Amino acid sequence: MNAQPRTDAWAAHNAHSTVHYRLQADAEPDSLCRVLNLFALQFLTPHSVQVSQQDDWLDIEVGVGGLSWHRAEVIAQKLRNLVCVGEVSLNNLQRLELAVV
Repeated sequence: MNAQPRTDAWAAHNAHSTVHYRLQADAEPDSLCRVLNLFALQFLTPHSVQVSQQDDWLDIEVGVGGLSWHRAEVIAQKLRNLVCVGEVSLNNLQRLELAVV
């Protein structure tokens, strides 16, 4: 089944980019599932996911393409609302690449 990702009705004409999320979550068996479920509910498939455990925390990095900055921030806020998540930051990779050039 080739389903298309959900469109961002509030920012449909804004530039889309690749967004990199970094977050810390409780090192519990269901924390990674809760985090990735927020992307699945938006019908988004991350192109990269990295997880490592440091003491009582999971350091999670998720890369997702095709997002407007507005939609990326909405998803970040939903991540912050998860009980198991302690900290969330996000970067627009295309903006960073432009700054480096």
